[in-house]
Amino acid sequence: MLLRSIVIFFFAIMVSGAAQAATILVWGDSLSAGYGLRPKQDWPTLLQTRLEREGFRHTVINGSVSGETSSGGRSRLPAALDRHAPDLLILELGANDGLRGLPPRLLAENLAAMIEVARSRGARVLLVGMQMPPNYGPAYTQRFEQTFADVARKHKVPLVPFLLDGFADRHELFQSDGIHPTAEAQELIVDTVWKQLVSMLKG
Repeated sequence: MLLRSIVIFFFAIMVSGAAQAATILVWGDSLSAGYGLRPKQDWPTLLQTRLEREGFRHTVINGSVSGETSSGGRSRLPAALDRHAPDLLILELGANDGLRGLPPRLLAENLAAMIEVARSRGARVLLVGMQMPPNYGPAYTQRFEQTFADVARKHKVPLVPFLLDGFADRHELFQSDGIHPTAEAQELIVDTVWKQLVSMLKG
């Protein structure tokens, strides 16, 4: 009887650990929060569908907030990591920093801090990059884009160079504000993220 109880106890621990290790936390802004879309049209929800279709048992938790900056995400992240204990963090923040013209060095500091706190909780990180429109000037747009590559290289994390890769110049795939992708574009975002994510899941 004692032996049976011990076996059940350790089995429960193993199941609990597996459940925690099968969680993906998406940590982004309005581009991931589904701004202007109907429920379940956002790309993190479609990512959940893709995972299930491809045979992965991970659960996607979308912690994205419209209007979020890297500093705001940094302040909220520790509590979210403690609450959800994700195995993998998809870090998609920085667009609002760029739109506000904030210094790229501050973005780099915040991204680095979020990567480190995620690692301290046992989560791997997939960093997602962003680009600014050309009207922000070549000097700023180049520094902004390079920031993500520099952070990824320095902290040795995989990088999705540009969340809107492949359709950023297709106006019909953006809402009337010209910033937020339409429902039709969400599967394209999943395709872009999936290219880097799938190797992390298999690894």
